[in-house]
Amino acid sequence: MAGLAMFGLGIALLIDADLGAAPWDVFHTGVSELTGIPVGTVIIITGVLLLLLWIPLGESPGLGTILNAFAIGLFVDIFLPILPEPELLVPRVAMMLAGVVVIGAGSGLYIGAGLGPGPRDGLMTGLGRHGVSIHVARTGIELLVLLAGVALGGSIGIGTAVFALGIGPMVQIFLPRLSMRDRPSASSSDIASIPSTPTSTPEV
Repeated sequence: MAGLAMFGLGIALLIDADLGAAPWDVFHTGVSELTGIPVGTVIIITGVLLLLLWIPLGESPGLGTILNAFAIGLFVDIFLPILPEPELLVPRVAMMLAGVVVIGAGSGLYIGAGLGPGPRDGLMTGLGRHGVSIHVARTGIELLVLLAGVALGGSIGIGTAVFALGIGPMVQIFLPRLSMRDRPSASSSDIASIPSTPTSTPEV
């Protein structure tokens, strides 16, 4: 939930910076303008269709997948009224950059919790299972979605480009460091069998 809250905060920072939407939002608004379907409905439909792509990638939805679909929007609505909407370019750029970093850290937290990635992040982790670098997978997905969104009439800006090129490296940095791993616990017999003085130098 902390990761989803950070993700929502990052989206709110990008929105209030007003320097361009993230690629997925460019795509969602483009489809909405083309079809007349509300943006929220487009997001839901897109998420369902993306879950179908999980099947060949071997990904399975979890609690985190469901929470992702609802909690992020809630957190965005909480943070948007709180955050400032500066007019000067320098604080807007700072908010834009902070938004990308916060979304990267939030992604690392909620994906690393192991409760299931969001519909869009599942594509990234699924490709990662098949030997594609997280950096390459995320950046490639964002760029493809961006191109599709522009073709459909979605609006872009400098923030769009920064997000598309920056989110991959940010997730690459945060995900390995924030992932929760099972750590075997040592039993009393295991502890008793450890010699008080090491007999050899351990490899690093």
